[in-house]
Amino acid sequence: MKRRVFIAALAGLSASAWPTALMAQPASGVRRLGILMGIANDATGHALLAAFEQRLRDLGWTASGNIRVDYRWGAGDAEKAGKLANELVELQPDVIFCQTTQSLVALRRATRIIPIIFVQVSDPVGSGFVRSLAHPAGNATGFTNFESSMGSKWLELLKEIVPSAARVGLLFNPLSSPHIASGFYLRPSEEASRQLGVEAFSVPVHNAGEIEQAIDALAGKPNAALIVLPDTFNIVHTDLIVRLTAQRRLPAIYPFRSFAMSGGFVSYGINPIEQYPRAASYVDRILRGEKPDDLPVQAPTKFDLIVNLKTANAIGLIVPPSLLARADEVIE
Repeated sequence: MKRRVFIAALAGLSASAWPTALMAQPASGVRRLGILMGIANDATGHALLAAFEQRLRDLGWTASGNIRVDYRWGAGDAEKAGKLANELVELQPDVIFCQTTQSLVALRRATRIIPIIFVQVSDPVGSGFVRSLAHPAGNATGFTNFESSMGSKWLELLKEIVPSAARVGLLFNPLSSPHIASGFYLRPSEEASRQLGVEAFSVPVHNAGEIEQAIDALAGKPNAALIVLPDTFNIVHTDLIVRLTAQRRLPAIYPFRSFAMSGGFVSYGINPIEQYPRAASYVDRILRGEKPDDLPVQAPTKFDLIVNLKTANAIGLIVPPSLLARADEVIE
């Protein structure tokens, strides 16, 4: 192995830096970890994994010594995620770490035996991934994304920021987020819309072309706004969605800070990176002999409000001072 590649692996850099040799069957006594990321193999994904890998190293697991890691990237494609899940299961790892509901769906179809630790998954009980949050009772456990009530909170927040909003579309891909299609966020938002006097409706999309068509159609209606739901597909298409909403001067609220940092108007939700070190601790506990049912599914406890004032000014919106005072971060 070339020295520079070995040093990169030892330093614990994310997927692209780990040497190809680590994909081989591990030596005796070396444990094996599979990773299935739902998003693309890009800087965002690597930043998330860096936090995960650092915690693993802190716990004593090093790529040069006692663990081998196999990476796969689904990039928001449900069919691809299924194939990659099967590949990882065929490698017979000791544990699999996965990101997003789409990845967990694929892995649960591929195995009910290999332990799975998940992050950024919504409605694990309702989706049948676990029996309960306290006692998962299967081969999977981890960290949830949002409660269904966030559907109403995003709508309420958007109406507070843009009082004139009368028509609000909820953007998602039903293939990558079947729990959304079944009403997980949609029902609470529809209930809140009646109290707020707003027409809220689902905007299902399947590809980049449909995203553009949907945003164009919504922007063509008076007093329209957009809620971008926490969907792997939407994350993969962050730059496109942010660019189109800015060009059409369409107010939009997003579920993650990364959208606001990319130019999105407002985001309200968890900071996903905080789940990754905690997930690494769960992986460590599985490798040391605990079972998924020993580890309760944990829900988020902190939500960040990020306001991008530059975008607000660009699309001609005035953000209420009361909201700015509550914001965890203001981008100027």
